[in-house]
Amino acid sequence: MIKRLTVLVLALGLSGCGFRPLYGRYGADPRAASVFASIYIPPIASDEAGYKLRNTLMDLISSRPSSAGARYRLAITLAQSRQGIAIEPNATITRYNYQLNASYTLFDLAHDRIVTSGNEEALSAYNVPPSSATSLYSTLMARRDAQRRAAEDVAQRIRMDLAVFFAEHRSSS
Repeated sequence: MIKRLTVLVLALGLSGCGFRPLYGRYGADPRAASVFASIYIPPIASDEAGYKLRNTLMDLISSRPSSAGARYRLAITLAQSRQGIAIEPNATITRYNYQLNASYTLFDLAHDRIVTSGNEEALSAYNVPPSSATSLYSTLMARRDAQRRAAEDVAQRIRMDLAVFFAEHRSSS
């Protein structure tokens, strides 16, 4: 009984403060889904990380596959780096940190102006196995997996930034 009463009090308290979950579906505000659907994300000049970032972000916000009829354009530039972090006594690197930095700018195409911009970054690590016949392949796969994880993380962060921006913009207008 006390648990139910506690949950009820918390639910009433949150509803009174204007709390709206950003991670939830858009059922409470269908305008958010339509705003995200009006964003076009052009291809990102990069390697696999740019491809994965764009595709993940397009899936997350259900954006337009082409610029036809888009209200916004989300331009993204990437910077990548990797750094050896675990070095054996014989100077062999056994672990790398992979860092992905994304700078984004959201353009309002109707008014030809920048609406918002920001930077997001993610860090992912991968191991390098000892030298053997299969180590080149396994190192390549580990590096690609680190890129994929970082790109997915950055895509989630950009989506959250845009959701917060549009929620604040909508409430202030």
